[in-house]
Amino acid sequence: MTNNVETTFQIHKPIIGMIHLAGENSQNKVERALEELIIYEQEKVDGAIIEDYHGSPQNVIETLRLSQEKFNLVIGINILSDPYSAFKLTQEFGARFVQFDSVQTPDLDLELYKNLRTQFPNIAVFGGIGFKYTSLTRNPLETDLREGKSRCDAIVTTGSGTGVETPIKKLKEFRRMLGDFPLIVGAGVNLGNVYEQLKVTNGAIIGS
Repeated sequence: MTNNVETTFQIHKPIIGMIHLAGENSQNKVERALEELIIYEQEKVDGAIIEDYHGSPQNVIETLRLSQEKFNLVIGINILSDPYSAFKLTQEFGARFVQFDSVQTPDLDLELYKNLRTQFPNIAVFGGIGFKYTSLTRNPLETDLREGKSRCDAIVTTGSGTGVETPIKKLKEFRRMLGDFPLIVGAGVNLGNVYEQLKVTNGAIIGS
């Protein structure tokens, strides 16, 4: 099976920085995001996700516009307020992948999602299962993961919140059920746990 994480990043077990668009106002949010992208590239981070966590979709668009073709980072997009819109932005600005915090059935407009995947077949999707702040499906985990594998190119999971360590027990359980399907740890990675967590996963998303 093709590992679309390695295909997208051209590297084994990439480290992906998260741009949360923090700042005092729209201009400051974008300026700070560009500064963080410079730091990520200088420190040899493999990629970055630009997300409207503290900002707006327009802040994401402006950051993409000003950073386009200026970095060697593999760029991904996560529009929390409208994740489906990220496909078009990814193509427009030459990004490589989108992140959906949840690809679980209750959280997904399956018809719209399938149409977008057909329309943009070269855009990889990192899809959340058991992701922070998303609702439980009440399905067996094996069912959620099987559905997730059919909907995205890599599964992303986290602990209970932003910056909270993802339990290694959870990662090992996901790995056992996923086999060799790509698994990304999406929160709480730090110097004390990165080695152990990357032994289990195919990459890590780390906040700025």
